[in-house]
Amino acid sequence: MPEIKSRLEEINSLLSQIKRNLNIEEKKVRIRQLHAESISPEFWSDQEKAKSVMQEIGNLTDLVEKIEKLEGETKTLLEFVRESKDDDEFEADVAALEKKVKELKIASFLSGPYDAGNAIVSIHAGQGGTEAMDWASMLYRMYLRYAERKGFSVETLDITEGEGAGIKSVTFKVLGPFAFGYLRGESGTHRLVRQSPFNADNLRQTSFALVGVLPEIKDVDSSDIVVKDEDLEWQFFRSSSQGGQNVQKVSTAVRLRHVPTGIVVTCQTERFQEQNRKIALELLRAKLWAFEEEKKNQKVQEIRGEYRPASWGNQIRSYVLHPYKMVKDLRTQVEASDPDAVLNGEIDEFVEAEIINRK
Repeated sequence: MPEIKSRLEEINSLLSQIKRNLNIEEKKVRIRQLHAESISPEFWSDQEKAKSVMQEIGNLTDLVEKIEKLEGETKTLLEFVRESKDDDEFEADVAALEKKVKELKIASFLSGPYDAGNAIVSIHAGQGGTEAMDWASMLYRMYLRYAERKGFSVETLDITEGEGAGIKSVTFKVLGPFAFGYLRGESGTHRLVRQSPFNADNLRQTSFALVGVLPEIKDVDSSDIVVKDEDLEWQFFRSSSQGGQNVQKVSTAVRLRHVPTGIVVTCQTERFQEQNRKIALELLRAKLWAFEEEKKNQKVQEIRGEYRPASWGNQIRSYVLHPYKMVKDLRTQVEASDPDAVLNGEIDEFVEAEIINRK
């Protein structure tokens, strides 16, 4: 059975290459180190650091186990193939293996300093009133569906609802292995063309929304991002978001300004001010990282794989619902003829093509 056997041998070879690229042996050592740290009596005295360590253990363990499981499945199939005379019997199993290994290969390309961690995603409606705000909410739903399909979880950090429909802006965290690595290429302007559902004439309307993706940079691993207390200006106000009575009656919402750069972040989704303060600092660290990366980009105009800041001039993808149906990425030229599926979170083809394009 040369075809099936050769495909399995190719899978086996690719898995070995992926293990080298991902430094799996080093990751096993890291898991042991973190486990040793987690059994220390003082481990949970710092809740934030402890949660970060436990998440890293979980992410690394999932990755190692996934590769080892695929190696086991490949070895077992090879043994069955050698004893069988029917190619068709194993076609579905081999195709499924190839798909899983392809996903791992994409992950092996994600070697940036924060690629393996969580992502902080923001969406801002462009000019155009209700149309643009509705488009921003459609993108928000698209990323929520994508995260769900990838097995990621989502925490909404800040949201400003639109007056009539949709959202003016939203910031949310996507938690999962390589969340930032996968999503970082979504930064930029997203353009929608459709018949407007908000006027009686169903006129053709073009709307824009800006997506920004930043890495989650925790205080424990942000030695390059120094935030001094004297550089911070805090403001506290009553939340305008939906929530319990405590959120509405007490000044739990936080606005934080970094004086040297002028960067401002807000957070108002949590019930308690201290929680919003922590999230605001987290958002600030991420934006300071982006600020430093943008300065680097001004000195080095084009370094492949480097962070590309989101800006209104950086249009990356068009979603056309009328007069024809198509989604096209303007960087990779990848096209899809089913925009409904794309807007329901099926953006893997676009995400993976952009990752390969970075290399």
